[in-house]
Amino acid sequence: MSDSTIQIKVTAAKKKTALLRSLPLPLTLTFPPSPPPTVRDVKTAIQQAHPSLSAVRQKISLPEAPKALGDESAILFGSAGDAELVLGDLGPQISWRTVFIVEYAGPLLIHPLVYHYLPQLIYGAKVEHSALQKSVYAMVLLHFTKRELETLLVHRFSHATMPLFNIFKNSAHYYILSGALLAYDLYRPGLSAPAVAGTWRDNKTMLYAAWAIWTFAQLSNLSTHLTLRALRPAGTTTRAVPMGYGFSAPFRLTSPNYFFEILGWGVVFCMSGSLAAGLFLAASGRQMILWAQKKHAGYKREFGDKYPRSRKAIFPRIL
Repeated sequence: MSDSTIQIKVTAAKKKTALLRSLPLPLTLTFPPSPPPTVRDVKTAIQQAHPSLSAVRQKISLPEAPKALGDESAILFGSAGDAELVLGDLGPQISWRTVFIVEYAGPLLIHPLVYHYLPQLIYGAKVEHSALQKSVYAMVLLHFTKRELETLLVHRFSHATMPLFNIFKNSAHYYILSGALLAYDLYRPGLSAPAVAGTWRDNKTMLYAAWAIWTFAQLSNLSTHLTLRALRPAGTTTRAVPMGYGFSAPFRLTSPNYFFEILGWGVVFCMSGSLAAGLFLAASGRQMILWAQKKHAGYKREFGDKYPRSRKAIFPRIL
């Protein structure tokens, strides 16, 4: 080893994929000592040596700790001026942006099919849609169209990709719960114009109030997404304490976007009484609560006393 270089030995993880077994490992990589190489540099060097193993598929860890190292982590060297890393294969990857686009496309395709084209086949009769059904149909389409546009134009992702298999697991939630089941239950004859005529579900004041609360929730959710986008400059993973609407008074929340999301779907559930809407609200709400609590704990660890103590994770003054 030259005085002007340092060496990193890369060995294979115990659990080997077919691709890892096909590579000539262990592999020795040579770097200049200054600046010290990062995990990203190691991944790039491995990809250059073996193009079949792209950087996004690689999991780099230490021999004594299986947890993946962050791309910006600097490599620590022993007294001999060398280091050893363990290489794992995460398998085929797909971009987060693509996953979200595919997920949200499900309800956008399924709801129009059930609403316009399949009532006779599904229910055995034509459905004269009520003002309630027309409203929830519009709310569903507007909500998922908003999500698609946010995915394309607003969201920035700290991780570029995820395992390819996850697209099937994640899509099932949207295609089944908020797609087929929700559409079937919302547009059934039991909520049609003749069925709700003269009831509170046919009351215009109720519908106007529901639209007002739902619109408030959607616009508030968008506002918090724009705030989070502004915190992270393009091409970085910068983290800072979010401030402003939703994060500060009167809500004071770590994840106001989740709160407003739950509020919007709560409106759909309350106005329709749909069991499918309730199931989707419960399942997605539980997941968002877990995400919010995890983010809340992470922010408190990361920012310490700088993080506002009055904030709750997801529900104002409650949780």
